[in-house]
Amino acid sequence: MIVSALPSPPEERRLALVPSAIERLTKLGHEVRLPLGYGSPLRLRDEDLAAAGATMVSAQDARASADIALVVTPPAPEALVGLKPGTFVVGFLDPFFSLPTVRALVDGRLRGMCVELMPRSTYAQKMDALSSQASLAGYVAVVLAAQRIDKVLPMMSTPAGTIAPARVFVLGVGVAGLQAIATAKRLGARVDAYDTRSVVAEQVRSLGARFVEFDLGIEEGETEQGYAQALTDEQLERQRSQMAKVVAQSDVVITTAQVFGRPAPRILDAAAIGGMKPGSVVVDLAASTGGNVEGSVAGSEVVTDRGVHILGLHPLPASVARDASAMYAANLTFLIEHAWDDGVLKDAAEDDVVGAVLLTDDGTVRHEAVRDRMEANA
Repeated sequence: MIVSALPSPPEERRLALVPSAIERLTKLGHEVRLPLGYGSPLRLRDEDLAAAGATMVSAQDARASADIALVVTPPAPEALVGLKPGTFVVGFLDPFFSLPTVRALVDGRLRGMCVELMPRSTYAQKMDALSSQASLAGYVAVVLAAQRIDKVLPMMSTPAGTIAPARVFVLGVGVAGLQAIATAKRLGARVDAYDTRSVVAEQVRSLGARFVEFDLGIEEGETEQGYAQALTDEQLERQRSQMAKVVAQSDVVITTAQVFGRPAPRILDAAAIGGMKPGSVVVDLAASTGGNVEGSVAGSEVVTDRGVHILGLHPLPASVARDASAMYAANLTFLIEHAWDDGVLKDAAEDDVVGAVLLTDDGTVRHEAVRDRMEANA
């Protein structure tokens, strides 16, 4: 099979294929054809990609010949022009919020494979691009906060006295939250964390952080798939009122709460942000899907009248694009290795991974919730 990749928009520095992944794909018997200049966001020359086994061709030829086209972000409909019917478009497709892309996949009879739909299982972990990128986002969130906060993170004993450690509060203890906790602890901060799922408390404590508990009137906030469940408006209000005190004591707050397919829940309102000390930093990892924080702006940094920095920068993994690309390319390569046998896609009805990620096929949307969203927006 011929594997190619579609160029990403200018603000996105991550690549779907890097030399190590190209080498693995060619060893598996696939041919890799990439558009000239594909590696430029990471300063990879065409010669570097060719040395790994890729054939460098024009963008038009790369599209026209591809059996599998890899993407980092949901491609604009015009970016799919030139792909032949039946081509697999594999990567982040954000189907609930990129309906024009889904429509273009359907109209072009392209077979979209959405990595956000990867099942949460031990076996699928090596293909779980959402988790690999979320981990990097948690790391970058702490680094960005450390750059902007007006105090040091670790405790320091100096001849002039002892400097207290910065207090970091992480809201949401999924993959991103756990990495944020670990990074902040490595930098010496005092870390508190909260999640609606009490089952993660032991994970928080194992990293040396304190798990904060609030009474929301529910016994467990976890779905069958292991994600945090969506809260009702009443539960969200109880959550906001109880966490305002912890937020006010914090120098850095990192919010990570997202529910796939829905706008991000609003966790921190203006009153909570207004109670923070001037110079404090809030990093909203959910800014691109509506934001956990009132006042956050996707892709921007906002400073409130009280001098609190609210960061809605996105995508954070692009800040560490070299490692993010290597991880993402490995995830996609493992998916290709798993999903195809001798160039034939495994039966979606029999394979859990293929059945989960295959979003569009033969001019139809297979995912019921996405199909309903499209019909509602027709």
